[in-house]
Amino acid sequence: MRGTNKVTRAFLGVLLLAGLLLASATPPVAGERRAPQPGDCVILREGGSGWLLKAPTYWLRGTIDRLVHERRMAGVCPQLDKPVGAYTRADHARVAAATPCVTSAADAGEVDVLRVHVLVDSWETPWSHQGRPPGWLFRGQFLDQTLHKGMVIDMDAGWLEFCEERS
Repeated sequence: MRGTNKVTRAFLGVLLLAGLLLASATPPVAGERRAPQPGDCVILREGGSGWLLKAPTYWLRGTIDRLVHERRMAGVCPQLDKPVGAYTRADHARVAAATPCVTSAADAGEVDVLRVHVLVDSWETPWSHQGRPPGWLFRGQFLDQTLHKGMVIDMDAGWLEFCEERS
């Protein structure tokens, strides 16, 4: 199932990021991902996975306001029995709420997660379906929250990338 693989990769990304935070305080080696810190510019990207359009189409950019380390129960991921491309807004919200999750009950248990509070600076969201169903970003919203500049969104650190340096 394609959706399960993406959720599993996201979960593994969260674990990797948490491990980086718990690692020693030595500077990162070139090519390694550094741990996020308050004040870092981050971006959530969506779209751009087609044959012609490769760059992410929609995005939410912000600054990390606060990091929150938590222990959460990783239960079994929701089984939606449809490809990710057919997910509704409610399906995306259900998957996001279940994160972190695992693919089998045998793997369930408590895990360390890193949540970030992102102070929203700017965003670009679709206002129509444009040949694909809506994702996490749609009509000025992130999942079920209406976006506005200066709002703080609590999200999983594994969903974010660092902003590219502007020249």
